[in-house]
Amino acid sequence: MRSAACERLIAVLKTPRQAEALDLAGWSELVASARAANLAGLLAERVAAAGITAPPEATRHLEAIRQLSRRQTQSVRWEVHGLQRALCCLGIPLVLLKGAAYAVSDHPVGRGRLFGDIDILVPRHTLGDVELRLMVAGWASAKTSPYDQRYYRRWMHELPPMVNVRRGTVLDVHHTILPLTSRHAPQAETIIRAASALPDLPAVRIPRPEHLLVHSIVHLLHEGELHNGLRDLFDIDGLLRAGAGEADFWPRVVEASRTLDVVAPVAFGLHLARHLLDSPIPPQVIEDLFNAAGGPASRLLTMLYTTALRPENEAAESAAATLARFAIYVRAHWLRMPPHLLLRHLAHKSIVRLRKDEPATDGRA
Repeated sequence: MRSAACERLIAVLKTPRQAEALDLAGWSELVASARAANLAGLLAERVAAAGITAPPEATRHLEAIRQLSRRQTQSVRWEVHGLQRALCCLGIPLVLLKGAAYAVSDHPVGRGRLFGDIDILVPRHTLGDVELRLMVAGWASAKTSPYDQRYYRRWMHELPPMVNVRRGTVLDVHHTILPLTSRHAPQAETIIRAASALPDLPAVRIPRPEHLLVHSIVHLLHEGELHNGLRDLFDIDGLLRAGAGEADFWPRVVEASRTLDVVAPVAFGLHLARHLLDSPIPPQVIEDLFNAAGGPASRLLTMLYTTALRPENEAAESAAATLARFAIYVRAHWLRMPPHLLLRHLAHKSIVRLRKDEPATDGRA
């Protein structure tokens, strides 16, 4: 069971007017929970949009986070222009994912969002040329050990993370949306072909709304690390609410989940959004997806995510949340790799950490 502070944060984000009943201590707790969940920017935007007057102490924090979010959005857009300059000569589509897509397309989900890195998707056969052009433009691999390089290039859905040597910006170059060893095998070409071009950035593309949603769900349910899990769930809720205004949105979501071979995770992701955030999803959509996936939502998995999706400060103090997160972490690894590769990978990570003579192989794997 989640704490009263977590429930209040979710309730205020869903219905901002509830914040009007809070005293100064309540506002302090609310802002602290939002910061711990990486949702302070979203809280600030929704409080401002609702015209709510917060105490001066809370207002200072919320306004500061709004300004930080806007500066980060500008920085992401500036970086995307740089990626356009670096890669346009290749004549390939450069598809933005997640936060970068929201920022550049001015999607409602991007308002108030804070960014950790930039994610792009390119055709797999172009990876060598893309990596070379990025290196020329000042990007370098953040992973230096031979094992890390082999791990990403042979098994994962992306190159090793790249860092700009001048600005420290982190770039993840994807060639698909799930590891090559995953039990699901989405074809990234489907997302790339359907993506929309931007008028002022000829090489840059934004995925279709249903593909943004599917990728956000798949990311949450396969990542294993949930420090931004509640934020990611609110991303999903925002994508659902924005897309639901289109007459054919739900049939496209169902078709995209089937085409990309991710029916089961999409079904559970939609179930989770409705269960935890009351997201407006037609029951028939979820029922059809679960029927196609071969069974109803797992009660155990629902319980684990309900327990695990909470702000970091609260999760760190809860034994139940710690256990739930560990179970989800193990499950994510099981989905990402077959048993023999998983055992080999985890054994290597354990040896490296015991020796402490080189960095851990991959904090997310």
